[in-house]
Amino acid sequence: MKKIEAIIRRTKFEEVKEALLAADIEWFSYYEVRGVGKTREGRIYRGVVYDTSSIERILISIVVREKNVEKTVQAIMKAAYTGEIGDGRIFIIPVEDSIRIRTGERGDISLYNAEQEK
Repeated sequence: MKKIEAIIRRTKFEEVKEALLAADIEWFSYYEVRGVGKTREGRIYRGVVYDTSSIERILISIVVREKNVEKTVQAIMKAAYTGEIGDGRIFIIPVEDSIRIRTGERGDISLYNAEQEK
């Protein structure tokens, strides 16, 4: 199992969500986050200087079975791509174990419903 964390532009979230659903990734969490990037500049609006070095992004967190890692990464990359600086990052992290609280199932089986597996 792997945990995939992707930091993407807020404007690309709906496209990434649809791409994940199309790739049969139906469960994930997301968070609105702020970070600091390379750009460090102040913008002036009506005489007030605003710091724009803090960047608003979406952090998507997904735990998938090994066989779904590459299709998940490709779905995110394709949907989040603009070709400009700031498209984001994807991190793949090993997951030692997973437990479904309701049934006590452990491992890969806890990530999906076995009766739906074809």
